[in-house]
Amino acid sequence: MIDRRLITNFDWTLLALVLAACALGVVNIYSASASYAPAGTPFYIKQLYWILVGLLLIVVVCSLDYHLFEDVAYWLYGILCLLLVVVLVVGKTSMGATRWLHLGFFSIQPSEPMKIVAIMTLARFFTNYATVGGLTLKDLLYPVLFLGAPALLIMKQPDLGTAILVILIAGSMMAYLGIRLSALVTCVLAAIPAVYISWSYYLRDYQKNRILDFLDPERDPLGSGYHIIQSKIAVGSGGVLGKGFMRGTQSQLRFLPEQHTDFAFSVFAEEWGFIGCLLLLVLYLLIILWGLHIARRCNDRFGSLMAVGVTAMLFWHIVINIGMVIGIFPVVGVPLPLFSYGGTSMITSMIGIGILLNISMRRFMF
Repeated sequence: MIDRRLITNFDWTLLALVLAACALGVVNIYSASASYAPAGTPFYIKQLYWILVGLLLIVVVCSLDYHLFEDVAYWLYGILCLLLVVVLVVGKTSMGATRWLHLGFFSIQPSEPMKIVAIMTLARFFTNYATVGGLTLKDLLYPVLFLGAPALLIMKQPDLGTAILVILIAGSMMAYLGIRLSALVTCVLAAIPAVYISWSYYLRDYQKNRILDFLDPERDPLGSGYHIIQSKIAVGSGGVLGKGFMRGTQSQLRFLPEQHTDFAFSVFAEEWGFIGCLLLLVLYLLIILWGLHIARRCNDRFGSLMAVGVTAMLFWHIVINIGMVIGIFPVVGVPLPLFSYGGTSMITSMIGIGILLNISMRRFMF
């Protein structure tokens, strides 16, 4: 029998904030894709389908006690690491990247659920781990090995954006626990040769071009720098109040690439201006603060760490996406959660929201 307290403690505030972000995303996708009609179902209708699937997954996630995730975290980690290896061997290659694994009637991208599983794994590891006075260099060794392996496999696909996100999420969770200054300085110094090795041996030419374009967008304005230049024009031309719904010239005249996916925020900025962007950012800020509020209210360490991890996942997605479309970060192909078109991103974000709701509604049980 379902405990009535689970229903009475359901977090309707968080769900309302999430649905508001999804609704704005669907309206924006309608405008962004209005200038070209894809064969079959329109993008905004497909996005509605993904939102419905995501809501069903939220119901499934909320129906399970989140402590079950603690029991299966290491198993899921092992399975996904194995799938990441299989992807590199027999995965589907599209546009120079090998990220998908065909399973008969559908395909999966193991790097996306790895974000959630990485959160579970780290939360599981640190649940009974003494961290008095902050994490030392020795304390960081196992988590770095835990997450270094999948991050390298994801980077090898190549999917630099997802690999960076896995590292940032893990770093945020460890920062929440506290890191001693000596360990932090050592990690920063160790990152310098790691960046050099990555640049020399791991990054593809197009990834290097994205970083060079970030430093100097005008070096190839009609080639590798085209995306970011058009995006900055779109954002800037929106002004204070914007040009109006479906009146953005950069999007409606199709100067803006990937305008319903990674650069959806540019379309929104051009049509709704600074005021519209401010309202969207406030909405995201409320979701992030609510996630941290859930972590603070949680009565056990595993739930609190998972809430911090999911909130960090949403936070870094938002910061990197908006940062790259306004030109303060390199373009790394990270979508805006709950807003950009894409089933994989929507499903991952909704599972994360389901975990937050799950922790929130069970806060009275411990």
